[in-house]
Amino acid sequence: MLEKLIVLVEEPSMEVALEQLLPKLMSDDDFEIRRFQCKDDLLKNLPDRLRAYSSWLPPTWAILVLVDRDDDDCNVLKQTLENMAATAGLVSKTNAGHGHRFQVANRIAIEELEAWFFGDWSAVQAAYPRVPATIPHKAGFRDPDAILSGTWEALERVLKKSGYFKSGLRKMECARLVAQHMDPARNSSKSFQAFCGAVSAAVAWV
Repeated sequence: MLEKLIVLVEEPSMEVALEQLLPKLMSDDDFEIRRFQCKDDLLKNLPDRLRAYSSWLPPTWAILVLVDRDDDDCNVLKQTLENMAATAGLVSKTNAGHGHRFQVANRIAIEELEAWFFGDWSAVQAAYPRVPATIPHKAGFRDPDAILSGTWEALERVLKKSGYFKSGLRKMECARLVAQHMDPARNSSKSFQAFCGAVSAAVAWV
């Protein structure tokens, strides 16, 4: 069984969101979140970090790398992460194949963490009751992973119109509060579903 999942993330708001979300996905399994300073910092240091893990990682542990797509090509970014894992000598979920044991899973939030919040608008409403319930039905918001011009900027605009964060979105505060109310089973973001699938696979197969 899985003894520990190490999750590598690029920034503080993702860390605080996962502190709320992972217990909902992992039951009693143990996890540890390790945060980098930013996406560039994660990508720069990831090869050395993975090589270090490969020298001692117990068979009952797994690693999950989570980064925002931002403006990157998703396929190119995913392949970059896969290459880093292979060079470090770690078996990735992609290379292991369906149903087989893996040591590291690479996942991408498309295009940013806040897309996952749009994917569970009921959680946003629970955190900020004045936001309109109709947002997910409006053009431009129906697919959380296809929101244009930045998902955190879009969320900030919606929240400001509803009377929240008039001086600017406080991302960590928002992430913590919304994630508290999120139900992973109802989230419509495909990148969030892929993330949940990787966590479930680690718990099931390690």
